[in-house]
Amino acid sequence: MADDDLLSPEEIESLLSSAGLSQPGGAPAFSPSPTSPPAPTATSTPFGGKPAAGFASSPAERTLDRAEADLRAAIASDLAPPGEKRLGEPAPFNFPSLGGSRASAGTDLTLQALEEVELDLRVELGRAELLIEEVLKLREGSVVPLDKLAGDPVDIFVNGRLIARGEVLVLNDSFCVRVAEILTPEG
Repeated sequence: MADDDLLSPEEIESLLSSAGLSQPGGAPAFSPSPTSPPAPTATSTPFGGKPAAGFASSPAERTLDRAEADLRAAIASDLAPPGEKRLGEPAPFNFPSLGGSRASAGTDLTLQALEEVELDLRVELGRAELLIEEVLKLREGSVVPLDKLAGDPVDIFVNGRLIARGEVLVLNDSFCVRVAEILTPEG
């Protein structure tokens, strides 16, 4: 910025007086709001230090005092009496007990609680591996050979896990599966 662009103190004072922001004698005009705290005195400052000479009653100091009062009002709920828990204070975290019997924990599920859970049940007659070319040639009436023979047990899957084997029956014109063997989970 060039020195020509700077205003002299007299020009600044004349601009302030024309805007109504200065009082006679050069002191700036400031009218505190009704909720603002009283202006600090030479013996008290918001931070416990001594005010600078001529700074105790400046608008900047009063603005800082007002901001400090507003901040105190905003966090008044945090300034609880000693002994009460305040915001921001660390508190120990209590981990739940992992030991003990299931019945004592009070979270033991009964079979009735699981009766309404839906499961995906699939019966697999057999499998076949085909090339894309062979899949594209499939038409109505095409026969796909499977890896199981007629009469071999079919696999019963629940949610993708093999749980049993059975045999296919026809009952009242519907296909059915009779469970012949329940498989125990390995491991």
